[in-house]
Amino acid sequence: MMHRFHRRHSGLYRSRTGAILGVCKGVARYFDLSVTGTRVFAGILLIVSGFWPGLILYFLAALLMRPEPVLPLETEEEQEFYHSYASSRPMALHRLRKTYDNLDRRLQRMEGVVTSREYDWERRLKQS
Repeated sequence: MMHRFHRRHSGLYRSRTGAILGVCKGVARYFDLSVTGTRVFAGILLIVSGFWPGLILYFLAALLMRPEPVLPLETEEEQEFYHSYASSRPMALHRLRKTYDNLDRRLQRMEGVVTSREYDWERRLKQS
């Protein structure tokens, strides 16, 4: 039940294991409803609306809902990154590139210290 509670409060997503694009299963999980009941309601809505409006609404919902994350999002930072990636991939890739560049700079500084002559002499003196 905790997994379902976490998923409900983290957002409305299309299920990756749903029958048709995962809309009904995602809505059912979000509102903690029966998946079968949600599908029956969607079918009734489809028939009552005259087929095309209901079908258009369903596919519009599928386009607007983000797909469910592959792994559960545990921290707020993970949720924020997933939402930025799902809505704007270039922006998310830019953030990843920025993080990579920061890590690369830090590694270069560490390599500079470790490979410097002063570090080598200090290490030799401590071994003596």
